[in-house]
This record gives sequence, C-alpha cells and structure tokens, in this order.
Amino acid sequence: MSENTTIPPRARQGSAWEVLRAFLKLGVSSFGGPIAHLGYFRNELIQRRKWLDDTEYGDLVALSQFLPGPASSQVGFGLGLFRAGPTGAIAAFLAFTLPSAALMVAFAYGAPLFQGAIGGGILAGLKIVAVAIVAQAVWGMARTLTPDRVRASIAVVAAASALLLPGSVGQIGAIVIGALAGLLLCREPSDPAAVMVRFPVTRTVGMTCLAMFVVLLVALPVAAAATHSGALQLFDAFYRAGALVFGGGHVVLPLLQAGVVDTGWVSPDQFLAGYGAAQAVPGPLFTFAAYLGTLSTVGPGGIAGAAIALAGVFLPGFLLLTGVLPFWNAFRSRPWAQALMRGANAAVVGLLAAALYDPVFTTAITGTGAFVLAVICFVLLIVWRIPAWAVVIIGAAGGVAISLITG
Repeated sequence: MSENTTIPPRARQGSAWEVLRAFLKLGVSSFGGPIAHLGYFRNELIQRRKWLDDTEYGDLVALSQFLPGPASSQVGFGLGLFRAGPTGAIAAFLAFTLPSAALMVAFAYGAPLFQGAIGGGILAGLKIVAVAIVAQAVWGMARTLTPDRVRASIAVVAAASALLLPGSVGQIGAIVIGALAGLLLCREPSDPAAVMVRFPVTRTVGMTCLAMFVVLLVALPVAAAATHSGALQLFDAFYRAGALVFGGGHVVLPLLQAGVVDTGWVSPDQFLAGYGAAQAVPGPLFTFAAYLGTLSTVGPGGIAGAAIALAGVFLPGFLLLTGVLPFWNAFRSRPWAQALMRGANAAVVGLLAAALYDPVFTTAITGTGAFVLAVICFVLLIVWRIPAWAVVIIGAAGGVAISLITG
C-alpha cells in the first residue's frame, strides 16, 4: 500500500438491540469490579464479537483512565456508541447498569443477600473468578500491546507506579509516564494502514457536552442552595462525586461518604452495609449510588432517589467522554500521538497487572483452595475457551465447595 493511501475510519456496524443484548449478558455476569469488567468486555466484545481490535480497545481504555468518572462504564458507553451510535451508548449503559442497580435498591429495602456459609462461598467464588478474568485480560493485551522490550518495560514501570503510589495518583501517573516514555522511545514509522475508529459524535456535540459538564459542576451547588430542593441537593452531591473521581470503582467511596454520611443523609452503618452488598453484585460499583439514593433522608428517597443518584454519578463521566471523542481521531492520527499512545497502551497493561495483584489477587486468594480454583478458572478460559458466564457459575460453585469443606 502506498504511503499516500487514505484509509477511511471504521464506522459502526451494529444495532442498539445487539448492544443491549450483549451488555445485558455482561451486566448480569461481570463480577469483580472495574478492572475485571475490562477483562469481561475484552472477552465478549473484542475477542468473540470483534467489535474492535486490541489496540483500538487499549486506546479507549487509556482515554477513559485519563478522564474522571467510572472508567469501566465509560469504556462500555464508548463501545456502545461506536457500535450503534447514541442509542447504542444508552443501551450499553442501561443494560450494564440496571441489573446491579436493581439488586442494590432491593438490598436497601431489606432483601438479605449472601448470608451464611453458602452465600459467603458464592461471594468468595465470584472474587476468585475475577482473578482468572483479569489474568486473561493481562495475558491477551500484553501479547498485543507490549510486543517488544521497550513497551514491556513501560508496562513494568507502570505496574510499579500503580502499586507503590496510593490511589488515583499512581494510576494517572502510570499512564502519564507511559505516554511520555512512548513519545521518547516508541517513535516507529506510522502505519499507513492503521484504521481509525469513527465515533458518531460531531465537534459541535462534543463542545456542547464539555460546556454542559462545566456548567452543571458550577451551577448545581448554587441552584441547590437557592431553591433548597432536596432532589437538586442529592443530584449535586452525586454529580460532584462522579465528576471529581479518577479511575472509578473504589476510589469514589470517600467522595460518596463525604456527600451522604458526613452530611447525615445516610448513617455510617447503612453506608458500610451497602458497600459490602456492592461487592456481591455484578456490574459497576457506582450502582452503590442507587442504594444510597434509596435510603437518603434528603430528596425523594426510594426508587426516585435511586434514579437521581444514578443519573448524577454517571452523567459527568459520559459528558466528558462524549466531549473528547470528536477530537480523538485527529489526535491519534499524528505520528507523535501514535508514539504517545503506544506508551500509554503499554501502561494500561501495567495497570491491569498491578490491579491483578492488588486488590484482585490479594482479596480473593485467601488459601490453597482458592488459588487452585483460580488456576482452574484461568485454564478453562485460556485453554478450553469456556465462555466467561459459564466460568462464573463454575467459580461460584467452587467457592461454595471450598466454604463447606473448610467450614
């Protein structure tokens, strides 16, 4: 292919119904937290359905890690947007989020979840499956995104940064270091055959979304104070939590605690009980907001409160992602930007590897039986190519068996 040959960006090819079905399957089976979700997405949508390739997927993951908000949900939103446009993005969000949100609302109303030896064994088994899922993602993405010594070294440095520096500082720092290292060390000739991914968002829409993000962040506290509206106060608290957290997942918990516990809207005991329940359900940890909105003494409470809290915590991340995407292809088409993204993608592999160790491995592998079950699940995924949903069932059953045997 000649150097001047232009390859058109790859456009979406699916329907919102297809996206809804794919993400509903993920919404009821993706246990283990945000890093594990990226593994589930890759298994189902990249490997099996071929919506994107690993490099394109790595770009989207890196972009979501750069932006505030729920990283795995932003990746899912972006995948739905690419596949079927705005309706696909909404379908991906609803299908991935509503199953766990419904469970959290049910728990808020008093539904007993995961009690006794069998319930505890199921929870332990689901955590063990997450070890295998994340290990599979690290293995597969490392083969594609760290094919040489330089990028493998970048991944190792990124993993060390994420493990040694606390919280989002280590995560964001790892990607920044990886991007700068890529800019200096990964200056390969640009690939003229590289296919850019076209997200169906115009620059006007992108700028509007970025403006909305800023306006809401500034105006909501003022409007809530001026009107004394409980619903506005609730929406503002969760919007600020979603707008100011990097990396998503457990990182949002201190912000949520400040927003609803320190203000007296939810008791500390209620908060901790809900956090424990959030570990037992599939889907994004941000659906913890539904539980808190249901119980909040400010706002309408109940299902309406849950809906307000969910909208507030997810909206800023989606506005930012949609705002940035129209400028993404122009950015990544430049040779220096391609070098930067090679380094950033290698850093993403390092971040996944770090998360595989802590918190995924350190939380789930509590003994020899748990380690053996994790290895079995990993072999079933990698060698036998058993679907992830089936391995989830096997892992849950194995967790119950370990719990009953060990007493």
